Amino acid sequence: MMEYLTGKTEKDTREISEILAEEQDGQEICIHGAIHKIRDMGEVAFIILRKREGLVQTVYEEGQTNIPLKELTEEMTVEVTGMVAAEERAPHGFELRLRTVKILSRPAETMPVAINKWKMNASLETRLDLRPLTLRNVRERARFRIQEGIVRGFREYLRDQGFTEIHSPKIGARGAEGGANLFRLEYFHKHAVLAQSPQFYKQMMVGVFDRVFETAPVFRAEKHNTKRHLNEYTSLDFEMGYIDSFRDIMEMETGFLQYTMQLLEKDYGKELQILDVTLPKVDQIPQVRFDRAKELVAEKYHRKIRNPYDLEPEEEALIGQYFKEELDADFVFVTHYPSKKRPFYAMDDPEDETFTLSFDLLFQGLEVTTGGQRIHEYQMLVDKLADRGMTDEGMEQYMMVFRHGMPPHGGLGIGLERLTMKLLGEDNVREATLFPRDVNRLEP
Repeated sequence: MMEYLTGKTEKDTREISEILAEEQDGQEICIHGAIHKIRDMGEVAFIILRKREGLVQTVYEEGQTNIPLKELTEEMTVEVTGMVAAEERAPHGFELRLRTVKILSRPAETMPVAINKWKMNASLETRLDLRPLTLRNVRERARFRIQEGIVRGFREYLRDQGFTEIHSPKIGARGAEGGANLFRLEYFHKHAVLAQSPQFYKQMMVGVFDRVFETAPVFRAEKHNTKRHLNEYTSLDFEMGYIDSFRDIMEMETGFLQYTMQLLEKDYGKELQILDVTLPKVDQIPQVRFDRAKELVAEKYHRKIRNPYDLEPEEEALIGQYFKEELDADFVFVTHYPSKKRPFYAMDDPEDETFTLSFDLLFQGLEVTTGGQRIHEYQMLVDKLADRGMTDEGMEQYMMVFRHGMPPHGGLGIGLERLTMKLLGEDNVREATLFPRDVNRLEP
């Protein structure tokens, strides 16, 4: 007889949310998970199982279970049956009184690091070397659940605002921003590079869908070995057409942050509690011109302005400090960056062409976003390239879209790991990166 797949799988095993929803106190149920910890108290032992939604406390009593306690080890995966009993001291307010244990797999070795401790007693380098294992730690898992919430907020909010999700190539003939920070590779006897940004493609797609977004890796061949730099990171990008000014882009990002903080509070409260995270204020975000920000910091903190064309990391930190002290603001938009520090496609300010209609968003003194309005007139783009001593060689397809009409548009890129790092109160971006890639690390 022919069997058909229907897309529905009936399972006997239960998840934590199902147990809580169905109020199964006094009922016998079946669950599976990994043995996170065994606390042997003599006649009774507490076996803590680790599941995707959290920890479950099970109670092992001599003579009541089908298997000797000594056969069970941490990190073994099991399927157990037992009676649900309310217990307010247990995770989620219930425990399972064990009847049967079925072993699904046995670890070949003991853990090289105690992942079942609340805080692992290991350096960051050790935790990264053992990343596939250390990510099983409850606090480590919580970090990346929160990161998932940020990406989910980005997707949900932008889709609700009429954006279309796109997927642009990560191997190209040239970089979107030029410069030396490109990873070069051989591509079937041709030269190719890894994408620094989806910039050209998302601008092209504004001519197709008006509003587009992408969440994807970008690559920067920078030899920085700092706490804030990665050589591969995830960029949350969007580009939108028919804007009135670059303020529209900042408003869109503010809306995304407001939506996402509400989402984290609603659906990720448990993870926020595990990590003791206080969500930042996003009800309104101040904006300040680049040159004014430098002046404010110089005046208040008696700091000489050394570089008039860019913000040094120390200056960014002081701008964050200034706006926290003066306005109790966690975020600040710094606008009108000098033209010479922005790419050729940045729209110059018509009132003063030494500045651009662009911005960075600083979160507690760290740049997490760069964005702005782009040039949309073909001749203006040609003139800007010429002013910079550049040609459109290798950019023919990019220039094509402007020859055939583009609306006023702009967009931004958000560094996911940096945003997560600041949200979690960490000072090293690797803490907020699943498997970091930096100047020294290619594994795991």
